Order: sequence, then C-alpha cells, then structure tokens
Amino acid sequence: MKKYKNKIRVAIDSPAAAGAGTQAKLISKYYNLFYLDTGKIYHLIASSKINNPLKYNHNFIKKKISKLTMKDLQNEKLLSDDIGTMASIISKDKKIRKLVHAFQIKSAYFPPKKYNGSCLDGRDITYKIIPDADFKFFITANAKTRALRRFRELKTLNKKISFNEILKSIKKRDKSDYNRRISPLKKTEDSILINTTNLTKRSCFLKIKKIMDKKINS
Repeated sequence: MKKYKNKIRVAIDSPAAAGAGTQAKLISKYYNLFYLDTGKIYHLIASSKINNPLKYNHNFIKKKISKLTMKDLQNEKLLSDDIGTMASIISKDKKIRKLVHAFQIKSAYFPPKKYNGSCLDGRDITYKIIPDADFKFFITANAKTRALRRFRELKTLNKKISFNEILKSIKKRDKSDYNRRISPLKKTEDSILINTTNLTKRSCFLKIKKIMDKKINS
C-alpha cells in the first residue's frame, strides 16, 4: 500500500476519560483532519456482544466492521460503564484486534481526500497503528479527575450511577489497559506528555496547537 503524501498524521494514546477524545476532535476540526475514536470500535463490538450474545462470533464482527460508519461510533449508548469494561476485555482478543487494526490503519493512511490528514486516538496508536505519525501525544489525568469527568458526562445522559462506582471502574480499566499482554497502553519515548488534570479544554487545545504549529510552520 502506498501512503498518501503531504498528509498530517496525529496519533494520541490515553487512559479512559483523560480528555483525549475532546482534544482529538478539536485538533481534527482546526486542521481539517479525518478523526477516528478507535476505542469506540471496541465499544461497538462490546455492545453487540452484550445485546446479541447468540449472534456474536468472528464472522458477525467482521461484517460489523466492514459496514462501520462514523455515525455508528457516535451512539451515546456506547459510553455506558458495562460496555466500556467489556470493550477492555474484548480488545485482548488477537483475532478481533487484527480486524480492528486493519480498519484503523486504512483510516490513518487513507483518509477521504477532502481532509488534510488523519487524527486517531486510542490505546496503542503511537506505536502500533501510526508509528511514523507526524505528531504523537500521550494525554492523561489523575484517576479522580477522569472519574469526575465521566460522572458528569453520564449525568447529562441521565445515567443513574455513583461517582465511586465510576472511580472503581476507571481504576479497573486502567489496570486492564496498562497490563494487558497484547498492545498495552503505554507512553512511547517520542510521545509528548499532556496532563489535563489542571487544564481546561481550551488551554489544553492551545498547548497542543502551539506544538503542532511550531513543527508545521518550521
């Protein structure tokens, strides 16, 4: 496969609810990049397993991914805590990862031509999916801050869940993501660390923009 030339590729890795998705969307909009929340693909598969357990198999997943659209990934139901936990478990399956990775790589290197490039966020984007990305970021925040963000997010969707439940879930997912044998969450040496614990959405975006503009305009 010949990669598109003169395209900007941005790779972002982060633990759950660190604000990576928000920043990836802002970056993508500003620089006109094709955005893909890679974790949502696993959430979609997890939702299928929970809601259609009898149909769930390799062929079912393959068909699901082949017909995947960005609209499918915007379903608010994919944010549920149960689906998030199941997604973390599913992502350890080698066969599923192979299917998802193929879709991610296609999105990263062959975005629709109307875009100036691509921006993907997930857990192994910087070293597995786009190892030659022009920009690599590892976005994080402390567990309590991330749990509070997720709690507020779910409250706006009228989800009845306590802060302590979410904090427990965040810590459980962190343990699973950082310690999984296949493609664990980790910061690569060439990734720029962005800690959003004490940053607003705008200040975080401006910090990332400054880094990108400096390289783009050099």
